[in-house]
Amino acid sequence: MGKYIIQKPVTSELVVEKSRFFCHLQRVETEEEAQAFVKQMKKQYWDASHNCSAYIVGQDGRVERSSDDGEPSGTAGSPMLEVLRRRELYDVAAVVTRYFGGIKLGAGGLTRTYGKAVVQAVDEAGLAQRIPMGDYVFDWSMEDAGRVLNQLYRQTLFAVGQVEYDSSVHIHVTLPEDQKLEAEAWLTENLSREVELTQAGSFFAEQPVDLDQKPAE
Repeated sequence: MGKYIIQKPVTSELVVEKSRFFCHLQRVETEEEAQAFVKQMKKQYWDASHNCSAYIVGQDGRVERSSDDGEPSGTAGSPMLEVLRRRELYDVAAVVTRYFGGIKLGAGGLTRTYGKAVVQAVDEAGLAQRIPMGDYVFDWSMEDAGRVLNQLYRQTLFAVGQVEYDSSVHIHVTLPEDQKLEAEAWLTENLSREVELTQAGSFFAEQPVDLDQKPAE
């Protein structure tokens, strides 16, 4: 099960025994997007010795593919894919473009280098998590709305969104979905009345992950 996405697309360079390895990382949401990215890199770097690839689509890893693109079997695409798995990444495609420098690396050297190229690129791209967020609403009386809103704007547990007025006041708040019960408890305690939040919408927010806390290699 994937946990992380890359923060941004990157291209990083690694030089080993005069061979140059460029790792291109890109976010993708479908296998078609991943295949199109691989095709684009092969077209852009048509003069390279190899354009090896690996990608994972779906947080559940429903699609995983890799290609050695002419390198000895299992020495390029597989170690690239293994790095993506170890880093618990999903919705990502990696292409490593190699320009041969005249010195053969051997199977072990190729395996280490293709994996290292992806590790380096992932570190440069940075990691992020998609956090399920909810847009919630609760109603309050018009007469007491000023006091309530003043309290809400001072707290830091959740964000106050749109406020709608008709016969009563409809107050929207935004917070991670797994913090709904905590928010209801805070509202009930601080507003001196039981508050039940009704979900009006949902979306994902991206939260950067501290690279010092990233999964170990």
